[in-house]
Amino acid sequence: MHKTKTLRKLITSALLACGLIISGFSAAERISDLASIQGVRSNQLIGYGLVVGLDGSGDLTTQTPFTVQSIINMMGQLGINLPPGTNLQLRNVAAVMVTATLPSFAKPGQHIDVTVSSMGNAKSLRGGTLLMTPLKGVDNQVYAMAQGNILVGGAGAGAAGSSVQINHLSAGRISGGGIVERSVDTTLGQGEFINLELNTTNFATVMRIVYAINTFSPGTASAIDGRLIQVRAPSDTNKRVMFISQIQNIDVTPARAAAKVIVNARTGSVVMNQAVTLEASAVAHGNLSIIINNEPIISQPGPFAGRGATVVAQRAQVEIRTDEGNLMRVPGGADLREVVNALTAIGATTQDLLSILQALKAAGSLRAELEII
Repeated sequence: MHKTKTLRKLITSALLACGLIISGFSAAERISDLASIQGVRSNQLIGYGLVVGLDGSGDLTTQTPFTVQSIINMMGQLGINLPPGTNLQLRNVAAVMVTATLPSFAKPGQHIDVTVSSMGNAKSLRGGTLLMTPLKGVDNQVYAMAQGNILVGGAGAGAAGSSVQINHLSAGRISGGGIVERSVDTTLGQGEFINLELNTTNFATVMRIVYAINTFSPGTASAIDGRLIQVRAPSDTNKRVMFISQIQNIDVTPARAAAKVIVNARTGSVVMNQAVTLEASAVAHGNLSIIINNEPIISQPGPFAGRGATVVAQRAQVEIRTDEGNLMRVPGGADLREVVNALTAIGATTQDLLSILQALKAAGSLRAELEII
């Protein structure tokens, strides 16, 4: 019996130790998830093009003259000259804007995904084909060419004035529809140093990353500010790439984020992190209802009133109802989640909750940054 208890204690201790190890690993993140290499970035591309092959769901060319102009210019480049004053009535063509992201280190010949969005009054791009479209960067240089069949994640049908639509039909995507024609030069640092940029400013996380890198390679990392870390890296390109790959895989436990509460006024969503706390306070909530009713009053003349007429008048009744206020005491250090649940339980609406959170912040009880979006 004693051996059985001892064995159970050993198993329990082992499970607790495993739980602590797993929780420690789950809290840690790789440096590549917390920071990026300065200068290694993507670039936005944009272009204007035409989508053909639509089943009568394209632009109404009488209302979108730029679509007709684009078709005439394209056909002229293909050697087809239309007589002046030709009135094109097309329903299978749509003018679109094409956008894409050129990833870092992309080389000519590589494929990228492109997004196609209608800019006219086309009902749907489903089943259409994007014609060859140059994609330009902010410097007005062509970096990619896009073409291909558009995949629209939706469906629509209509008959006799009724229609049903699922998802969005005026935008679609072409997987691998862009081909890179020009690369963007990207340098891995300046001289013997590379710079790591944190995704969010946090001095404590910066110092933890510096400590982790210096533990791996002593004397190579130093903090510049709350977001930038300077790291000494080998000058040889091959060794530098290997060194960057090694430090990016180092696990670091980020510092606790600043207390923040985000409230979406449109949807009523309240999101908060675990650092949010409350000081001791009291919250009162009451409901005020104003009810206005109009009742018709009919006035009829007497039996011997001669030419008297029936008169209908309106009488307004105004009633004000005030429910009993609910006073809730909030102890110091209380979890805001519990406070929100309690306010909801006593009947607080979304607007009431917004007002209460703003009042708690103004009173100094809410120890967090309140952001309303």
